[in-house]
Amino acid sequence: MKHPSYDPSCGICHSNAGEEESAGGVIFENDLWHIRHTGAPFPLAGWLLLQPQRHVQGPARFNDAEATNFGPALRHFMRTLEEVTGAERSYVVAYGESVPHMHAHIIPRYADLPAPDVAWGLADRFRAIGDGSREGIPEAEVLAVIEAYRAALAANPPPS
Repeated sequence: MKHPSYDPSCGICHSNAGEEESAGGVIFENDLWHIRHTGAPFPLAGWLLLQPQRHVQGPARFNDAEATNFGPALRHFMRTLEEVTGAERSYVVAYGESVPHMHAHIIPRYADLPAPDVAWGLADRFRAIGDGSREGIPEAEVLAVIEAYRAALAANPPPS
């Protein structure tokens, strides 16, 4: 969706507008939010990105509609991810340094993740898989989670 606040210099705006390929395509979007999977190489099946449709730095700068919906929508997205993947919990991380358009990583915490790969260790995992020093998750696993998550959200969308 190309939002009226679209910034042509912003990669997240390009992603939201469908101008960039992503694994499995758009998983979910409504007037406020856009969800897609991280790109290849894949650090985990189900490592998602939640992006506001509006070009906005982060929650401190959300408008009233975004702020009111953010908590309930985020809870729904995270619970649905846990249900679909069987993850024992999920993390949400948003630093807001790489681009001036908020994007939160929603990450499943699988029971079989090795101890060095949990909590802050996930950032190391992400970098190691990105630089090729570790092997990523097969695309087929990622696409299976994407399809299951998309179907779950279609059947039970987040609050609006």
